[in-house]
Amino acid sequence: MALNVTFAVSTWLWTSPFNKETVKLFPKIKSYGYDAVEIPVEDPALIDIDWVKKALADNGLRPVLCGAFGTSRDLTNEDPAFHQTCFDYLDSCFEIASELGASFVAGPMYSAVGKARLVSAEQKKIEWNRAVTNLRKVCHRAGEFGLEIAIETLNRFETDLINTSEELMQLITDINEPQAKAILDGFHMNIEEPSIEHAIKTVGDKLIHVQVSENYRGTPGTGQTNWAAWKRGLEGINYQGVISIESFTPDVKELAGAVCIWKPLVPSQDGFAKEGLEFLRKWAAE
Repeated sequence: MALNVTFAVSTWLWTSPFNKETVKLFPKIKSYGYDAVEIPVEDPALIDIDWVKKALADNGLRPVLCGAFGTSRDLTNEDPAFHQTCFDYLDSCFEIASELGASFVAGPMYSAVGKARLVSAEQKKIEWNRAVTNLRKVCHRAGEFGLEIAIETLNRFETDLINTSEELMQLITDINEPQAKAILDGFHMNIEEPSIEHAIKTVGDKLIHVQVSENYRGTPGTGQTNWAAWKRGLEGINYQGVISIESFTPDVKELAGAVCIWKPLVPSQDGFAKEGLEFLRKWAAE
């Protein structure tokens, strides 16, 4: 059975941070056959909303927005000043998403990426409760913009709070707000989930976005990912959203360092985008 999905690619595949120059990628992305583009908002001040809106319209692309959560954007920090920094940042993301016509903002917004430690059960509970309390506030704010949030699990090397779909669903349940939804990223799932199919079905109708690459963050179809399990899982929950290719280039040193990519994964980033989409279209149609 064919999946009824659309495909996107993240501009992180080529460059970072997203700014006025990044929209020069849009004609190429459209020419490869993508329906949507994933826009990472690292610095909201670099996003010229009118400029991006025109480029999206000119190229017939839908926007998907994802956030970037560095050290200062940490909703689990003991210092409330960090929470406010994250709230202010997400407010900017919501404004951008609303203006561009996106329906949600995605990302691991519960904590700072890279905050991975062995902590006591008591400390874990404190930080979990902070994440729940603060993400309720984020949900209320998203709702004022008519938006949802897609919360992302990360692998154990990038966070100690939410690594699996079951933990993600517990967080969403504890938040207990209609705006709290889920994103699943295949790279992290390949590290943390015993069963991709089970993980997808665990999240179920909360799933509003999917990111994929190979198990080594390379081109879809060239690695060890169990694509048949992906298909069964997405069919099982009748997923009809966007599937986005997300990976990175070692040419962007700061971002490459954050995700530990020390060498090129492919001969060409353009080839990554083209061949990855060709594989995904064939896989989804089978």
